[in-house]
Amino acid sequence: MKTVCFYFQVHQPWRLKTYRFFQMGNDHNYLDDFTNRSIMQKVARECYLPMNALLLSLIEQNKGAFKCSFSITGSAIEQFKAYAPEVLESFKKLAATGCVEFLAETYSHSLASLYSVEEFKNEVKLHSQMLKEEFGVKPTAFRNTELIYSDDIAKAVEDMGFKTMLAEGAKHILGWKSPNFVYTDAIDNKLRLLLRNYKLSDDIAFRFSNEGWSEWPLTADKFAQWVASENGDVVNLFMDYETFGEHQKAATGIFDFVKALPAALLATGELEFATVSEAAKKLQPVAVLHCPYAMSWADEERDVTAWLGNDLQNEAFKKLYALAPVVKKAKNKDFEFVWHFMQNSDHFYYMATKWFSDGDVHSYFNPYGSAYEAFINYMNVLSDFDIELTKVCEK
Repeated sequence: MKTVCFYFQVHQPWRLKTYRFFQMGNDHNYLDDFTNRSIMQKVARECYLPMNALLLSLIEQNKGAFKCSFSITGSAIEQFKAYAPEVLESFKKLAATGCVEFLAETYSHSLASLYSVEEFKNEVKLHSQMLKEEFGVKPTAFRNTELIYSDDIAKAVEDMGFKTMLAEGAKHILGWKSPNFVYTDAIDNKLRLLLRNYKLSDDIAFRFSNEGWSEWPLTADKFAQWVASENGDVVNLFMDYETFGEHQKAATGIFDFVKALPAALLATGELEFATVSEAAKKLQPVAVLHCPYAMSWADEERDVTAWLGNDLQNEAFKKLYALAPVVKKAKNKDFEFVWHFMQNSDHFYYMATKWFSDGDVHSYFNPYGSAYEAFINYMNVLSDFDIELTKVCEK
């Protein structure tokens, strides 16, 4: 019996308002409250609430045979509380079923794992505490921001006590091997790795509504046959939760597809569902995954150049994390809140200049007119934050 593992990433960044140079020293409210509220409430209506209700009904209908896994960033939870508390309640209902696993990740959806082990561990600890407070769970599986993975990151994750980690089934790392098996990390061989089947995942996440796609329209029965025909032990279908109703609108039929999918998969007689930890526990690793350089699930390159691929991004990244010891010294909750939302990886994504292979994807998520505009706005906010931090620490 082959295992199907659904994992959904839930994240909303804190969006910055337009912040001019002359505001520095006078205006310390950096967020665009109207945009953050309107986007969260829109996505709640179109995605989170209807999809959570659908998953809850599928779990009940299938009497526990349907299972899935989530990771929800601290930034998303903060916005649920501020703008859409009913969404948080609906996730708690899913948690109560016992058929949904919540994974740990970085609290701020940050790139801390590429900066320092200490800051990375601080982020993960804060996120795990949040999961305990909100859902009453202690996570044993980990998913890094944007599936960023390397041998060194895996070592840090294993040191934190996690048993399982997700990663991208990238061709340049796997070579001839298949993502449809469990692997172990290359340093200690203790951390179990589940790798995303990017083709089947992206058939839903990106190609579902593409009428120019040769396989359009995608039906639940057709997709179930594809999954059943895959070689291996486990088919890992990992994607953004906002795929459902936001990226793929309700009019495309995406909710009808999801509604029919569990029954179609189970009807093959060859497939069963499992959460991330269940799949990793019951299946034996077949090989070691060597990944000396960081990979991710982003863009064609499956590397980290979506966030740290040009001089603007690297300069902003360097300036941000130079403030880490000062924030720690300040011991101020307001400053810590700013510190966390300034670490959202989305800010660096907006500064990308990859307008060839993945330009359409980058522009879809980008509220700025150019990478330079995103950089200037971010650096203006960061400079004012630096000034205020310095004032407090000098007292």
